[in-house]
Amino acid sequence: MQNELLVYINGEYYPKSQAKISVFDHGLLYGDGIFERIRAYNGVVFKLRGHIERLFQSARAIMLEIPMNQEEMIKSILETLKRNNMKDAYIRPVVTRGPGQLGINPDNCHDPTIIIITETLQLHKANVKENGARAIISWVRRDAVDATSHEIKSLNYLNSILAKIEANAAGVDEAIFLDKNGFVCEGAAENLFMVKNTKILTPPPSTGALPGITRKRIIKLAKELKYETIERNITTTELFAADEIFFTGTGAEIVPVVEINKRIIGNGLPGLVTIKIMREFETIVRDPSEGIPINE
Repeated sequence: MQNELLVYINGEYYPKSQAKISVFDHGLLYGDGIFERIRAYNGVVFKLRGHIERLFQSARAIMLEIPMNQEEMIKSILETLKRNNMKDAYIRPVVTRGPGQLGINPDNCHDPTIIIITETLQLHKANVKENGARAIISWVRRDAVDATSHEIKSLNYLNSILAKIEANAAGVDEAIFLDKNGFVCEGAAENLFMVKNTKILTPPPSTGALPGITRKRIIKLAKELKYETIERNITTTELFAADEIFFTGTGAEIVPVVEINKRIIGNGLPGLVTIKIMREFETIVRDPSEGIPINE
């Protein structure tokens, strides 16, 4: 029998089939918890420190006390990868409020649950990066910044799941959110960029979009490549008229978008700016200076 991957739960390691938490955990019952998506490439965990800083920022925002510090979390993630003998991996640290009683009162939860999952991942169909993704604009609006803001990576992802269900029903790859004012926000689980006349635009976090780790690095990369990069509100009309559009995210990496609501974007193929950024990003994620080596 092939050895199962191990899952870290509260300082112990369990085979995947035996990794369990309480049915009274507030993360399960109420989505009361936080998480991060992280990737390892060829033995380097890309932007690990930035992801863990954001995990702790999310915890602070929901008043969740993580029972370890950031360095201990980083060491636990690296150790989980070592035990699973993984150099290329999708990593999911999760912290929940922990088990309590039925009822939403978090004061009944005294021991947070810490989980670290390391897996392989294929988020999109194999040919989507080469041919481009098709998308729709969802009827579901992105939760506002004064609601369950997606600036916090909480376990409450029903907003995204509803949009993904709609995309599946429409037979397309992805959904795009608008904010409560009708401006373009982001994908169901990815940030969004558009290219017009070689200028690169992306919606601001004020729309409710997550200030993504990959997004931040792509903005820096675009500037390094001498592209004018602008963060501002984008309308759906501008989106339809874009020369190029692409998604970014830890799982997605960079995915060109060639159709939205049956409108062909540009010439219907991944654009030259997008392709250049994709190629540069493939090198960046494997650079030890851009992350933390697993065997540090």
